[in-house]
Amino acid sequence: MASGCGCGGGNGGGGGCGSSAKAAPVTAAVAEVEPVQYAPAQAAPEAVAEAPELIASSEQEWPIISVNGVSITPQAMAQELQYHPAESREDALYQAARALVIRELLQQRIAELGLSLQVGAGENEEEAATRLLLEQEVQVPQCDEATCLRYYESNRARFHSAPLLAVRHILLECAPDDAEARSLAHVQAELLLERLDQFPGSFAELAQKYSACPSKEQGGSLGQISKGQTVPELERQLFALPAGLCGKPLESRYGWHVISIDQRIDGQPLPYAAVATAIRTQLQQGVWQRALVQYLQTLIGAADVRGIHLQGADSPLVQ
Repeated sequence: MASGCGCGGGNGGGGGCGSSAKAAPVTAAVAEVEPVQYAPAQAAPEAVAEAPELIASSEQEWPIISVNGVSITPQAMAQELQYHPAESREDALYQAARALVIRELLQQRIAELGLSLQVGAGENEEEAATRLLLEQEVQVPQCDEATCLRYYESNRARFHSAPLLAVRHILLECAPDDAEARSLAHVQAELLLERLDQFPGSFAELAQKYSACPSKEQGGSLGQISKGQTVPELERQLFALPAGLCGKPLESRYGWHVISIDQRIDGQPLPYAAVATAIRTQLQQGVWQRALVQYLQTLIGAADVRGIHLQGADSPLVQ
C-alpha cells in the first residue's frame, strides 16, 4: 500500500538483478569525452594548453567555436543550454558547446558518407542518420558466454532476489527544518516505544491514535516493502533491522517513525541462468559506450575544431 508520507508499501516486490538496458544515446557518451575546456579562439595552441579559459565573460558574450570551418552559432548554444543544467553558467555553456560540436561532427560524417536514410518509428531524419552512422562505423565485439560467466562468478554477491519486509509504523510527522517540533516528536516516539514494551499488542491502537500516515487505518501496516519503495534515508535503516520492534525511533524527512518488522525475507542467491541475459546486456552496454567514446575521439582528432579543446585521437581506436 503506497502511503502519503512516502513510505511506499505494497504486496510482493520485484526480484532479479535489473532490467534490460538499451544502447547508450550519443549524448551519454559525449559526457565521457574529456577533458574539455574552452579556449580563446585567437590563442596559440601552447597558450590553450597552459591556460584554457572561457571566452564569454558575461551572458551577452559567447565563445567563438567552429568545426571544420562551420561555426557553432550563439543562437544554437543558447537553445542547447536548457538541456545542460549545471552549477554555473560556464559549466552549462561548455557542456552545451561540446554537445553541439559532437553533433556537427556526426552530421558532417553522415554527409561525407552519403548515407541513405531509413527512418524508423519514433525517430526523425537526424536521429535515423545518426543511428545508421553508428551502426556502420562503431563495431562492437559481442560478449561471449565465458566472459558473462566469469563476471557472474566474480560478482555473486550482486545477484540475489530482492529482500522483503513486512512493516508496521507510527509516523510522528514534523517539518525537516523545524528543530523544536523534531525534538518533541522524538520524545513522543520514545514514549510510544516504552508503551509498546509494556503492552506489545497495542501497536494498531497507538498507530490509529498517533500516526500521521494513512496506513494508520490498517494499524500502521505498510504491507510488504522491497527496496525502492520508501525514501532512501528510511530504507537504509529499515533493511538493516532484524525482525521485531525496533528499539529506537527512526528519522526521515517526514518525521520520526516507530517501526515494527513483522517479517523479514532475505534475498536468495540467483542462479546464473536467471541473470545471464541481464549480465550480457550490462557488459555489452559498457563495451558499446567505450567504443562510442573512442569513435567520437577519433572524429575529434581528425577534425579542425576551434574555440574549444576536446580530447581526440590521432589514429582510429575502434578496430
